[in-house]
Amino acid sequence: MGMAAAFTDEIATAAARLVVDEGMEYAAAKRKAQRALGRHGSGRGELPSNEQVEDEVREHLAIFCAETQPHELDVLRRLALKWMQRLAEFRPHLAGAAWRGTATRLSAIHLDLYCDDTKSAEIALINLGLAYDVGSRSDPRGGEVDLLRIAVPCPEFGETVTLFLAILDHDDLRGALKPDSRGRSWRGDAAALRRLLAEEARP
Repeated sequence: MGMAAAFTDEIATAAARLVVDEGMEYAAAKRKAQRALGRHGSGRGELPSNEQVEDEVREHLAIFCAETQPHELDVLRRLALKWMQRLAEFRPHLAGAAWRGTATRLSAIHLDLYCDDTKSAEIALINLGLAYDVGSRSDPRGGEVDLLRIAVPCPEFGETVTLFLAILDHDDLRGALKPDSRGRSWRGDAAALRRLLAEEARP
């Protein structure tokens, strides 16, 4: 293994610890790990892929969180499903760690909403009396989309969980289920999430 590849592996391992122990998102965790390892300004070429970080996250969870993580994941997925039902008119798809199976109680829930009118979701939240913050993230076409942040109660954890709603155009739904390099989907709709929950509930 060359030095560059070895350093990329180091970043992936360090980033995975940040994801699990601090609830960081992958992109921020990779950048922080890169800085901590003393190679800030070295460019994006040495950063590991999200799949590589996810492999390290799964290994970390198996070693350090095997007793707690499955229950915490189930709680977050069931909470996500409630919000998907609440926002059903916007064709919600669960993404992120809760969909991929690596979430812990520190993880945020990520829902992608596919709207005919991108302001309609905000109007719906206002009508529901929900407070939210507005940020942004990149969209599938390289632009930016609104990212709404809500703190939602989670009675099982005794605290709030962060819910992110990415407001996407309805046309983006066509590419939403494109798999990763290993054939696994990056997101799923409510029906797919129900199937996952049913599979996990089997003895």
